[in-house]
Amino acid sequence: MRTFNARLSDASGRRVILACDYTGRPPAASPVIRDVRRLSAYICAIKINYHLLLPLGARQVSSITDAAHGLGLQTIADIKLNDIGNTNDIATEILWDMGFDAVIANPIMGLDGLRNLVRSAHRRGRGVITLCHMSAPEARASYEMRAHPTPRSRSPRRMYEIFLDWALDSGADGVIVGATFPGVIRECSGRIRKSGRRLLIVSPGVGAQGADAADTIRAGSDYVIAGRSIIQADDVTRAARSMHQSISSGKT
Repeated sequence: MRTFNARLSDASGRRVILACDYTGRPPAASPVIRDVRRLSAYICAIKINYHLLLPLGARQVSSITDAAHGLGLQTIADIKLNDIGNTNDIATEILWDMGFDAVIANPIMGLDGLRNLVRSAHRRGRGVITLCHMSAPEARASYEMRAHPTPRSRSPRRMYEIFLDWALDSGADGVIVGATFPGVIRECSGRIRKSGRRLLIVSPGVGAQGADAADTIRAGSDYVIAGRSIIQADDVTRAARSMHQSISSGKT
């Protein structure tokens, strides 16, 4: 099976990942599938988190991932996975059976745990995207705190720097870096280029949290994640098309 990153790149220049963060909707897959179908020309993937995973269950979520795959889209489970190896293995096997192509994980599990998770996912042709720096303003309190990466390290480093190193060392497919922190995006992008390794930067926080999609791509992100600004728009198709076109044209 081709890698997750290779499949994601098949989307012909589309760089918007739709976050299916629905609120106030009935627990049914059909409204989500309807939106995915009408937005498929402007997005490359969908991201599903607990907004849908908890109320819908495996069968209905699988119907969404099946519909997305039928449209050539990738599917990402956003559960910030972070547990012991056995639990990570069981959780991801269930997610793969539901049709997900990648999972978002929290690297606080540690480098060894992350390496094992990535190896397990890659054996199944799936991907792992790890948290590096979140988009909410309060993310500074944790992702920018300083810590010693090892007991023998002489000086502390910011957590997102450590997490980026772990993503590179583990062979993860991508990192989450909030679009609301363009300076961090530029820093991470530069360090990835210097490493000579392939690691995608995926940025939430576009739209409802105030970040601009085109500016985020120019800062160094490979893909942006947008949810409420599209699915809560009066015209969801126009909102997705406008974001896609702003990225494609390089205009803000």
